[in-house]
Amino acid sequence: MKKLLISFCLLLFFSCQNFGQLEMIADLPKVLEEVSGTETIKGSDLIWMLNDSGNQPKLFAVSEEGKILKEIYVKTKNHDWEDLTADKNGNLYIGDFGNNNSKRKNLRILKVDKKYLNKKNAEVEKIEFEYEDQNKFPPKKKNLFFDSESFFYYNNHFYIFTKSRTKKKYGKTSLYRIPAEKGKHKAKLIGEFDNGKKLDSWITSADISDDGKKVVLLSQKNILIFTDFKGDNFLSGNVKEIELTHKSQKEGITFKNNNTLLITDEKSGGEGGNLYKIKF
Repeated sequence: MKKLLISFCLLLFFSCQNFGQLEMIADLPKVLEEVSGTETIKGSDLIWMLNDSGNQPKLFAVSEEGKILKEIYVKTKNHDWEDLTADKNGNLYIGDFGNNNSKRKNLRILKVDKKYLNKKNAEVEKIEFEYEDQNKFPPKKKNLFFDSESFFYYNNHFYIFTKSRTKKKYGKTSLYRIPAEKGKHKAKLIGEFDNGKKLDSWITSADISDDGKKVVLLSQKNILIFTDFKGDNFLSGNVKEIELTHKSQKEGITFKNNNTLLITDEKSGGEGGNLYKIKF
């Protein structure tokens, strides 16, 4: 009876909150209060998550109800983990490329082979890169365009979307491509997009649908959906905006299927720390 009462109270509490277009489907555990990356693997119901810098180098497999089903300790440093992606073989990739001051020279993507996803510990393969158009570390304040919190895997390449730290240009994002293979690479610039001037317009996560026809970018103020793009310049073509009326520090987005997105936000000031769903 006590458990039923608690469940009813929680349901009543969440139903009274206004998440705008988002459907809040789970309150995430305390250990995921700083969740910064979210990803699904085709054919699995698990939702993979990670925390950003200052947290342990761990991957978490979470149910849609918000329960942690697996924890994997990754044998490397969490410099600034920011996003997660997966290939069609079921391997996971960690974007260790958070770069607040645009001065890092050790940007990297960490491959976690699928064979480790059922174990307690995981080795990684390191894929290193630098931006082809960055010459100074750090650049001048007017050129702080080399932070990133967003990427995805597609057709044997990674596509990285930058996050601007330059005043009045916070919504600028640049799209870069590197090969999805071990080594040191130059990230090639292939497109740009301007999402606005204010802080709530910077890009914090990205994903591509399984059919390769839709790309989504997440910010605090909106979701951008790109379609009918030319080649792999995903920022070309048509864009649809879903304005987010619910304000929180949203940092993770992934496709559940071609028309449903899962979103996570960090817990800050008593707000957030949840898993959401939105259909479009």
